Amino acid sequence: MIDWDPLILTFKLALVTTIILLVISVPLAYWLAYSKSRIKPVIETLVSMPLVLPPTVLGFYLLMAFSPGNAFGSWLNEWLGIRLIFSFSGLVLGSILYSLPFMVHPIQSGLSSLSPSLLEASYVLGKSKRTTLFKILLPNIKPSLLTGIVLAFAHTIGEFGVVLMIGGNIPEKTKVASIAIYDEVEALNYGAANTYSLILFAITFIILLAVYLTNGGYLKRFWK
Repeated sequence: MIDWDPLILTFKLALVTTIILLVISVPLAYWLAYSKSRIKPVIETLVSMPLVLPPTVLGFYLLMAFSPGNAFGSWLNEWLGIRLIFSFSGLVLGSILYSLPFMVHPIQSGLSSLSPSLLEASYVLGKSKRTTLFKILLPNIKPSLLTGIVLAFAHTIGEFGVVLMIGGNIPEKTKVASIAIYDEVEALNYGAANTYSLILFAITFIILLAVYLTNGGYLKRFWK
């Protein structure tokens, strides 16, 4: 009998992470697309590091930073009542950092591909930067927004190293599907591991296929 709790927790984590990432990534991608600041290369490097950095490295430093034995982690726990390690909140934080480039890069690329005349026309008409972003720029990069949302969601579903390091393996609290698969394989329970894997494979495949069909215009041509 399969335990559905890891799957439910996984999709809950992916949903919360994706929503927070969208709020963070839109202004960050806008700044990266149009800023001429000298520190822009540094910020771009930091955002992109999870693409090449082993997830266990990020998980290890998060574990050290937020551990109650560390000064910062102790301060968070004693003064703010926040405990990030071995908690769902910690999983969310780790997932945000690890999936950040998967949301930022598509949005940044979409904004960078827009004609500069859109910005110029908006400013000439007296629109603020905020209005220009949300009323003019974002509606013109819907495929990029959709790609970023789906990639961040799917990437969070598949996380292992980061969530294991900062969250551990606590049933109904931090035990996500990827960790459940690992546990079942270690216990030589390949049937359960296969069930978890097939469910994740099928869902991520369907999500990504839907994005490619939508962005490629295949659905519109099909219904015509």
